Amino acid sequence: MKIIVVMGGLSSEREVSLRSGAGVARALAELGHDPILLDTGTGKLLRDADQAMALGTKPPAAPALGGTLPAVRAQEGLESYVRSIPRGADLVFVALHGGDGENGTLQALLDLAGIPYTGSGVLASALAMDKAMSKRIFRVEGIPTPEWVELWAPEDPSAKWNPEISKEDLKRLGGFPVIVKPNEEGSSVGITVAKSASELLPAIQEARRYGRLVLIESFIEGRELTVGLIEDRAFPVVEIIPEAGWYDYAHKYTAGASRYEVPASIPPEMSERLLALSIKACRALRCRGVARVDFRLGEDGVPQCLEVNTVPGLTELSLVPKAAAAAGLSYTDLIRAVVDAAPVRVGR
Repeated sequence: MKIIVVMGGLSSEREVSLRSGAGVARALAELGHDPILLDTGTGKLLRDADQAMALGTKPPAAPALGGTLPAVRAQEGLESYVRSIPRGADLVFVALHGGDGENGTLQALLDLAGIPYTGSGVLASALAMDKAMSKRIFRVEGIPTPEWVELWAPEDPSAKWNPEISKEDLKRLGGFPVIVKPNEEGSSVGITVAKSASELLPAIQEARRYGRLVLIESFIEGRELTVGLIEDRAFPVVEIIPEAGWYDYAHKYTAGASRYEVPASIPPEMSERLLALSIKACRALRCRGVARVDFRLGEDGVPQCLEVNTVPGLTELSLVPKAAAAAGLSYTDLIRAVVDAAPVRVGR
């Protein structure tokens, strides 16, 4: 199949997305597909020498053939790119993390264009990206999730904003430390652990940089666990052990900054509980294809669901490939499974 790997973009997760896309394209080529890399951040449609360079292989001596998609300003979004996807493309492999690639915007445009794509559809993408909405659904579905408070900033990003949370809300959160995060970001971007009242406002202002809605969430002292899955097949639980501090952006994407136990050293009944909760969370949000569900396991033994990632990282350090490997799937096998779970173009 001719598969367009959409990656890069302009979100805070651009670098991770480029690495995911390159890995995906290599695997697709091994599987006999014809991958074409599309970086929506630069507008480049990578072929031949450019693609070889992106994939980390030696570029051929011939000049790059391929083309460049129409230049688009950030505010115009992805519509021009979707319109310019080459005719005859069988599938779009979504490796565009964060922003319009994960919040349902890209998915809506592809639906309108009648182009099949990997992963979740519009509704699931939008719900999972909106942490506050997904947490509300978790509550209704009986999926434990940390207590939280929502703060709305003014629409004007330059407007002065010095919010406070009440003593009652702070008590409900369990006191300090608390987690302060943007409502619609991934890869731990914009997240701060505020350990005292003096650290709270700077943490809120940092999260505000990434969107109007800021969440203040209970800090769950305990273990960091995650479950990768495709459809209703959940892979073994992964435990993340940062070498120092907590699992922030640097610990996620710096080699050697964290250790991983796959499968995690937890009792079988807890593992079964986490796998069941992961499937339940994905069903509740109407996810499809590949996803990853993140948890904190507190000292009380209750797993707390943090969020569902509908476009999880697929780099060499990413968690879903590690979990799939523990289930006996190579990286290439995983990519094959993601493609197989995608809808097929009508009329093929």
